[in-house]
Amino acid sequence: MSATQFLAPTVRPEEDELDRSLRPRKLDDFVGQSRVKEQLAISLDAAKARGEALDHVLLVGPPGLGKTSLAFIVREELGVGIRTVAGPALERKGDMAAILTGLEERDVLFVDEIHRLNRAVEEILYPALEDFRLDIIVGQGPAARTLTLDLPPFTLIGATTRTGLLTTPLRDRFGMTFRLDYYSPEELSTIVNRSARILGVDIEPEAAIEIAGRSRGTPRIANRILRRVRDVAEVRHQGAVTTAIAAEALALLEVDALGLERTDRALLGAIVEKFGGGPVGLSTLAVALGEEPTRSKTSTSPSCSNSASSSARRVGGSSPTSAARTSALQPPTTSSSSSLAQRLPVRLRLVDQQLRGRCGVVGQRRRTASDRDHLEPEEVRPAELVGHDEERAVG
Repeated sequence: MSATQFLAPTVRPEEDELDRSLRPRKLDDFVGQSRVKEQLAISLDAAKARGEALDHVLLVGPPGLGKTSLAFIVREELGVGIRTVAGPALERKGDMAAILTGLEERDVLFVDEIHRLNRAVEEILYPALEDFRLDIIVGQGPAARTLTLDLPPFTLIGATTRTGLLTTPLRDRFGMTFRLDYYSPEELSTIVNRSARILGVDIEPEAAIEIAGRSRGTPRIANRILRRVRDVAEVRHQGAVTTAIAAEALALLEVDALGLERTDRALLGAIVEKFGGGPVGLSTLAVALGEEPTRSKTSTSPSCSNSASSSARRVGGSSPTSAARTSALQPPTTSSSSSLAQRLPVRLRLVDQQLRGRCGVVGQRRRTASDRDHLEPEEVRPAELVGHDEERAVG
């Protein structure tokens, strides 16, 4: 009887090391975010000169812009240890207490998605961030007492994609807040060339520019596309990445010139074809796409939203023309878009006037008969007549 072998999926050590190798290790190697780098470099030099722990840092920005990389750069620059944890993983107070008591002096604690921290866990951080102490309640009822533990000075680096979900007490305890912006195509091209050198890929400058232009301003997407382009170059060609090979791989990945993928084009296509360019509610759009409303809200790429909104602004609130052209859809004509833009404000005014008239009718019904006798003739006119006259005047 042969022995049964059970296999569990794991990440190979060389793949994990490869992913970490693409991250810059020094602040000078970090591309882009010049203002953030300048401010952070001054704080790091001052902390190292005084021999103190760096002040707490909050990193804000969309996913894939380098928040985790900056946290590890701070650790490398200070020459200290680092503990990383995800905010949703901290469910109990004891979890946070165990992590805080295990920190050494001047260590870095990196909490990703810090806006998803449990409120009870968050309250433990308040005295730890300000006074470097940990208050623990021992016992229950009348026998309960507070045990205070001193903590070594440490640096908390929080990363969040939604700063509006952070509570004010927690946000105010960060000494430095840095907001990361999207990268320019030139900066992304530099990142692609650097990653290609690390991966050992021979890439043409024009091919790097082509990949950078379709990466939606995000280094993580640029590195992901570079890996897939490398696979195409190695399997179907000689290994070197040229402009033609990059275009072939991007067409295979269904990434268009604006960086939109199939799901993005499906969303824009639904708005243009099924709803006449909008406006359309999120729930209705999710049903049309066969998705959940929450997933449709969070999975839509910012470039897709930017393309739709910028196009709508150009045509006065009509359908996203450039996005429709990108998705091989026939956009509405200029005349129909202009007429829609002209009719929309008039309709909104008429609806507003009718609503105001109805509210006036309700208020008049509550008045007494004696009060109604003293009203001016135009004040007691029915709202339907008022709205009808105004609509006829507008027409």
